[in-house]
Amino acid sequence: MIGPPPGTRVYLACGVTDMRAGMDRLSALVQQSLGANPFDGAVYLFRGRRARLLKALWHDGVALSLLVRRLEHGAFAWPMTPTGSVTLSPAQASLLLEGLEWRTAQREWRPTAA
Repeated sequence: MIGPPPGTRVYLACGVTDMRAGMDRLSALVQQSLGANPFDGAVYLFRGRRARLLKALWHDGVALSLLVRRLEHGAFAWPMTPTGSVTLSPAQASLLLEGLEWRTAQREWRPTAA
């Protein structure tokens, strides 16, 4: 899976989104619910009720793209707040898109001596 490039702003739309929504409806949600501009180059992520489907809305400067990711096993880790948004780093977004726990990611090994 290719994650977002460094420096990309990534926002999670908290709560549950109707996954029947297309580009127009999701961009309206970004404007109305999140108070943001869907054409500003940031990635906006939306999750379905069962937490196995994720939609990403992204404008690359030329066109608006709608990307869909579905997990065959497991669920996407999502914040528990019912409204608002959460900002992620590109590294956290990559973990989320892989279906991993992005909130508690830590390095496993650190050198103790040179």
